[in-house]
Amino acid sequence: MTTSNANQQIARAAGTVMAAIVLGQVAGLARGILVARAFGASPELDAFFAANRVSETLFLLVAGGALGSAFIPTFTGLLAKDEKVAAWRLASEIANAVTLTLSLLAALIAFFAPQVVRFALAPGFSTNPELFALTVALLRIQLISAVLFGLGGLIVGILNAHQIFLIPALTPALYQLGIIFGAVVLAPWMGIYGLAWGVALGSALYLLVQVPGLVKLIRPLTKPADTARLNLWAWVWEKLGGHDANARQVILLMGPRLLGVAVVQLNFWVNAYLASQMAEGSLTGLSYGFSLMIMAQAAIAQSVAIAAMPTFSAQHALNQQAEMRSALASSLRGILLMAIPASVGLMILREPLVAFLFQRGKFDAQGVQLTAWALLWYAAGMVGHSVMEILTRAFYAQHDTKTPVLIGAVAMSLNVALSVLFAKWFAALGWMPHGGLALANSTATALEAAALFIFMRKRLNGIEGKFIWRGALPASFAAVLMGGALFAWLQIGRGLSAWLLAPLGVLLGGGVYGLGLLLLRAPEATYLMNKLTRRLKR
Repeated sequence: MTTSNANQQIARAAGTVMAAIVLGQVAGLARGILVARAFGASPELDAFFAANRVSETLFLLVAGGALGSAFIPTFTGLLAKDEKVAAWRLASEIANAVTLTLSLLAALIAFFAPQVVRFALAPGFSTNPELFALTVALLRIQLISAVLFGLGGLIVGILNAHQIFLIPALTPALYQLGIIFGAVVLAPWMGIYGLAWGVALGSALYLLVQVPGLVKLIRPLTKPADTARLNLWAWVWEKLGGHDANARQVILLMGPRLLGVAVVQLNFWVNAYLASQMAEGSLTGLSYGFSLMIMAQAAIAQSVAIAAMPTFSAQHALNQQAEMRSALASSLRGILLMAIPASVGLMILREPLVAFLFQRGKFDAQGVQLTAWALLWYAAGMVGHSVMEILTRAFYAQHDTKTPVLIGAVAMSLNVALSVLFAKWFAALGWMPHGGLALANSTATALEAAALFIFMRKRLNGIEGKFIWRGALPASFAAVLMGGALFAWLQIGRGLSAWLLAPLGVLLGGGVYGLGLLLLRAPEATYLMNKLTRRLKR
């Protein structure tokens, strides 16, 4: 266990972010349960998920690509060098650019929505005129959220750069509350349209809850000459010609990242394209299965990645390569200790978990089977998704967007090919073909994570591989013990309700895994046990 200040800072921030993300995931689970009860694995919900893909892609392309890879490292670097005016001028320019770009793209897609649905998003819906028209209408409503998410994402980056993590990490929970309002209050009299308006409401909450924190940061900047430059809400991007060096740097860094995000989103569009031609409810099963895997991955990896990004960026700006190498190794080891058992647990307990969470109302046994089948193959990629989350942030912190984008483009191109191949292979075996789409994603992600690790190890002259392996090996052995216990539990409790089988299985798996780590003398488990013992003795 390293004791450097940087690692302690990441650990403290990651704990805060993880708690907030867990709250967000609980809200997401509640949303999923309520939506599943109201709509089941229905064609209407398939239309909703297909339409939501467009607004999500817009946000990730423009705001996500700019903020995650380009804006945050540059903004943090300026703050680390005490160049505050330049940092805030950059924030103002990016805010204007993101708002203008997303607004224009949203308007354009809304105008051509029928063509987008028919030729790119869900061609299988074209054979059903009512379902096709519904998808077009839902798409247009949800485009509102893209613009609101863009500004909200920018503020998240600003607050994170100032080591403020709690409020930004709570924003997903507020987004989920908006959708819950749509499902509970609006849907009974608006149907699936209420769910779409809930998305718009949730995105507004996502933005508004962060404004007070942003105002507190801006308030000390009182000089008229400075505040004129810090107008985050100005609609005229005065530096559109690229006269500001920092804005130009962000744009240059953003270019490759946009390509990378586009390739990743292409895979989700391919999944929607193929799933729309499969059995009814396949797209809903994929969406719910992926969301369950991402819930666990968010709490494990995204919390660490969000907390580590500003630290990595500052270390790079100050040319602290050794410190960054140590911080990255500690982060990777930490997420492996959590991602490995999470992957095994989700794969084994998939059916009772899905039934426990969603089987009520219109979500029947068929919906459980569709979702559990997708979850099985998505969960197999948990470790790859988690490792990739950390490594990509490390590349972006070094102002290198090209390497992860090139690797990602190759991996995701492979994903498209594997999606078609595995779907046909599963169908030939008599298996539900949408599982092949999930397996393709997990396979490509694992290969991408491995390639990123190799390149980063060369970049940093090593990533303390022995230190990482000393954490991964006991985690793997303990996960095997946990898997054996869970298989036995499923046999013993075969006649039990999912309401007992799933929660008790989670408790059993966690207990066996923790005991396995203690028996194998994993330093992290020993440290936590000693700390708990000291607290109990007080």
